[in-house]
Amino acid sequence: MNEIGLKAANSSVAELGLSNVEMAFWNLHPSELVEETIIRGEGVLTDEGALAIDTGEFTGRSPKDKFVVYDNNTKDSVWWGDVNNRFEADKFDALHNRMLAYLGGKEIWIRDAYACAESKFRINIRVINEFPWSNLFSYNLFLRPTTEEIKTFKHEWTIVNAPGFRADPKIDGTRQHNFAIINFTKKIILIGGTGYTGEIKKSIFTVLNYILPHEKKVLSMHCSANIGKDGDTAIFFGLSGTGKTTLSADPNRKLIGDDEHGWSDNAVFNFEGGCYAKCVDLSKEKEPQIFSAIKFGSLLENINFHEGTTTVDYTNISKTENTRVSYPANYIDNAVTPAVGDIPKNIFFLTCDAFGVLPPISKLTPAQAMYHFISGYTAKVAGTEMGITEPTLTFSACFGKAFLPLHPTKYAELLGEKLKKHKVNVWLLNTGWVGGKYGVGSRIKLSYTRALITAALTGELDKVEYGSTPYFKLNFPKSCPNVPQEILEPRNSWADKNAFTQTAQSLATSFVKNFEQYASAANEEILAAAPRVEVTV
Repeated sequence: MNEIGLKAANSSVAELGLSNVEMAFWNLHPSELVEETIIRGEGVLTDEGALAIDTGEFTGRSPKDKFVVYDNNTKDSVWWGDVNNRFEADKFDALHNRMLAYLGGKEIWIRDAYACAESKFRINIRVINEFPWSNLFSYNLFLRPTTEEIKTFKHEWTIVNAPGFRADPKIDGTRQHNFAIINFTKKIILIGGTGYTGEIKKSIFTVLNYILPHEKKVLSMHCSANIGKDGDTAIFFGLSGTGKTTLSADPNRKLIGDDEHGWSDNAVFNFEGGCYAKCVDLSKEKEPQIFSAIKFGSLLENINFHEGTTTVDYTNISKTENTRVSYPANYIDNAVTPAVGDIPKNIFFLTCDAFGVLPPISKLTPAQAMYHFISGYTAKVAGTEMGITEPTLTFSACFGKAFLPLHPTKYAELLGEKLKKHKVNVWLLNTGWVGGKYGVGSRIKLSYTRALITAALTGELDKVEYGSTPYFKLNFPKSCPNVPQEILEPRNSWADKNAFTQTAQSLATSFVKNFEQYASAANEEILAAAPRVEVTV
């Protein structure tokens, strides 16, 4: 057995239980990982120089196959249920040993990396990958130690990533052959049976969503963040399709990060060292920063080429709608290094309200902010499915329910404390429909949404008169530079006022019904911010 590459002093695969592997490659340069992938027939270069690979059976996360080890440390702190499935400690140990045995006789790739750009919260990670392209993803997405740091590197967490290992549910206690299991006590993560690289990234995000709020009183957030010319930090929360990436990618502001951040007593900081962007319908005109970042060192997943070429066809989603690219943050021209900003002055909750009930922008009280944070609302239009013409409600707690080891109210209460302490403005921004619901009204123009954000960031919305909506009791500005006044108040923008009333009450009822699952753990302040639903007899 040989070990090649730069590694920490006195480190070896033996300490990881892998003394029988054929070859261990430590901390290889991206160019070496690209070369190894091509030699092994596992990927090809595009005409822009990016490495393109297929992740196999799984092209996205499998939430039902995510587990947390149930033990004395987690039994009373983890939010057990459909998000955090229990896994027995003895089963974990047995599965861990079976994975190590599987890797015996194989070549493996090891990456030393860390998470959290704020040094006081840094956690060191050692990733063991079965494939070189998975190791390239780890290089791109995590923060990268210097050569000198690696020489004395001591890891705290270990990820064992073996896409080719298929679990046997009868033996291993998994649901099916793929799995992602976190052991908070042993600080080990096992990922097997799936090549989807996002499982690697989100496993550490889940870890930080437990450690930081539970132990450090740092709010972990599924959001993007940027910094203005005056040093003001803005945060953007939002589920898929709400415009989070598009609206935070502002050429006039510097990017802290596009997905995962922490909010400590004195800073907002990125957890990651790279970006993992969706590629469907990508173009230079729509997303110039992402498009320009796809070059040598970037990793494209599950894309298709124009026939007879190595030119990517971003409109072809025959393999999956979830085509992706990962790249280091420094591939974005205006990225901040280190990826740390001041306490935010403005926070935006983005929602694509296909029912046209919520104002294009409204200013939330701290209590409303906590309520809407827990709700995590958006609506999707399922136009690609036969027979479905109505919008579909989506609620995802804290805008990232799938990654929350703690009860959502824990994050919401921590958010509320910080909002009150620092007097932060929180805005609910509707990037969806105005003048009626989907099929009747129209989607708000991107230029109007950008104008509303600009007015909020510059303080223009502090100078105008506000009104209040029925049911949700949201305070909205009655005027805004470069935005038509008639669209700012939802009810007035509807031609059919009775239809508005019925739709608004229906949406408010859906909010209240969704919140029932969290109500028993929510405090009175949060509960009082719920929409008011009229009961008719």
